[in-house]
Amino acid sequence: MARLVVVSNRVAVPNRNASESAGGLAVVVRPTLKRHSGVWFGWSGRVVAKSQPAVRTIERGHQSYILTDLTNEDYDEFYNGFANRVLWPIFHYRLDIAEFSRRDLRGYMRVNEHFATELHKILLPDDVIWVHDYHLIPLAGILRDLGRQNKIGFFHHVPFPPPEIVAAIPNHEHLIPAMCHYDLIGFQTDCDATNFARYLKDECGLLNRDPSSFRAGDRTVQIGVFAVGVETSELNRLARRAVHSSFVRGVVESLAGRDMIIGVDRLDYSKGIALRMDAFDRFLSIHPVWRGKVTYLQITPKSRSEIREYADMERQIDETAGRVNGMYGEASWTPIRYVNRTHSRTALAGLYRSARAALVTPLRDGMNIVAKEYVACQDSENPGVLILSRFAGAAAECTAALIVNPYDADSVAAAIERALSMPLDERRSRNNALFATLVAHDVKNWGDRFLDALTRPQKLPNWLSWMRAKNSRTPALRRNAEKQWAAD
Repeated sequence: MARLVVVSNRVAVPNRNASESAGGLAVVVRPTLKRHSGVWFGWSGRVVAKSQPAVRTIERGHQSYILTDLTNEDYDEFYNGFANRVLWPIFHYRLDIAEFSRRDLRGYMRVNEHFATELHKILLPDDVIWVHDYHLIPLAGILRDLGRQNKIGFFHHVPFPPPEIVAAIPNHEHLIPAMCHYDLIGFQTDCDATNFARYLKDECGLLNRDPSSFRAGDRTVQIGVFAVGVETSELNRLARRAVHSSFVRGVVESLAGRDMIIGVDRLDYSKGIALRMDAFDRFLSIHPVWRGKVTYLQITPKSRSEIREYADMERQIDETAGRVNGMYGEASWTPIRYVNRTHSRTALAGLYRSARAALVTPLRDGMNIVAKEYVACQDSENPGVLILSRFAGAAAECTAALIVNPYDADSVAAAIERALSMPLDERRSRNNALFATLVAHDVKNWGDRFLDALTRPQKLPNWLSWMRAKNSRTPALRRNAEKQWAAD
């Protein structure tokens, strides 16, 4: 394949501790970058006062990392503004907290134009460009205006809601159709892809050649489903070693023989952390026999604290944890351990393997990698149980988990009790099924599947026909669907 150019809001430049600290986008993109030489372009993470942000290149092996700074104005309007006060909440179905200003929209477009201008300087005619996430929706259109005819793909990591909700985005009638300048748009789930296809039909009036492709002017845009995975075998090996680390041993010893439930989430209203703590409160209320026998560890690194909604949410979670601990806690036992600190990948792997259950109950999530990481880290002989929100993208694949409605405290409380009481044979059976799913959709293959579909679009699976067959009541159709998907 020609040179691969990855473009994202943030760039993670590898360092000596890259395997320890890498998270989010870096975790899912890095396996592909290892196999393809090229460029990763995006924001450095630095905010400067200069009117002309600096651009610099860092070389690491066969990869070039091209970093651009943002000005204070860019950061306020593009990142804190339109991206995280409008697009993030609306894509997560939270119209009630979206805050729009024309100034922020102008800043969003200005940064995308800056990205496109700097990319235009370094692009070669046969470069394959892979753009990531909602921060950079209009980038392909700007590159096309600059004369670029390269293959350009876009992966939408977050949910894509129904057209009725997307239409609440100010200027949606210009912003969302601009995605049609991409050759391929990838989504986490068939639901997200279906919602986007509905938008193109209902709001744009585009005609589709088949369920996976639409005509937009003289262009054809392809739609595909590419569920993000994890490095399954590597995580399992890491977890086997990590349980013997002094940190993990210390945590386990501090439990004094109690079972541990774990939750790991960035501080964000989409994660439903306060509702999860309410459900744990409900569990302790309904099942007093478990008081003093189980500890819930919630690890929640802070993020976007300068945004008012996040500061308010932080206070709410603090108060909820304090209320539960005050109601049920004893001198020798704290029901909830709430930690606002980032932990290394190794430490988390060891904690996942040591936990009897994981609470992964977002109110809405594109995928949720934590759910898959927890499964990947389990001891197959004595595995824990995944409790998973039906509104996480991972629920479409992880059907052997205990699927819950995060808004229903009684449902989550019942799942906690079931997970803690589950017989070993059932735990093994569920874990084996989940682990097999993870192996089949390992992140090592994820990037190549997307890039193959981008560069050879005729091989793109018809995801809608596959889903219909997969959900068919006819066993033969379901088996054929699975074989076809694996073959594609």
